[in-house]
Amino acid sequence: MVVRPLPNGFVTLVAMTNARYIAASADIDESALIGEGCSIWHLAQIREHAVLGPGCVVGRGAYIGAGVRVGARTKIQNYALVYEPATLGEGVFIGPAAVLTNDRHPRAVSPDGVQKGAGDWTQVGVTVGEGASIGARAVCVAPVAIGRWALVGAGAVVTADVPDFALVVGVPAKRIGWVGRYGVRLESSGGCQWRCPATGATYVERDGRLFECGGAEREESDEKCQPDGQSPA
Repeated sequence: MVVRPLPNGFVTLVAMTNARYIAASADIDESALIGEGCSIWHLAQIREHAVLGPGCVVGRGAYIGAGVRVGARTKIQNYALVYEPATLGEGVFIGPAAVLTNDRHPRAVSPDGVQKGAGDWTQVGVTVGEGASIGARAVCVAPVAIGRWALVGAGAVVTADVPDFALVVGVPAKRIGWVGRYGVRLESSGGCQWRCPATGATYVERDGRLFECGGAEREESDEKCQPDGQSPA
């Protein structure tokens, strides 16, 4: 076996010694980059030039398209379909049989009846932000962006961008609330304030968007967490 170490903890297919588990029936193109500690289960397919960050899990029968980028510690569950040119941030959850599409106007043939080839249509992708979750059998109709830590309910059909921390359900998907990093639906604290019942973390809503309050890394959002007309101390 030839070992080809690469930057950022990646290894090529011929250097699977650093992967946690690769099923013998998995179909992985030799040009794909698989991060250290990944688990890839039976019958999964990972196409050419796809990149998986360290610690990812790809379930049975899942499909990852050519050139798709998957962030570290992401979980793609059984039979999920992630079509190119999707991009997934770190810590993303793609539920069982969820689909991320890539063709806004799908047709098998052109108007004259000739079967379309790869160059006869324009691919569009789904972008999923850090920590977001896509529920089982949900469909994200590209091009759409799913915000950081958002939660798409099982069976939803997403046809428009989803804000950070939004909880969306239905067909087409509509926002019915907010969730925090823990994944639990937030409770109103009055006015534009929200609180996570599991962690106590606080958030503020402004102009249809949600922002985290507190924490050194969240100084920008702290400005938005003050009552109108005030600045942070």
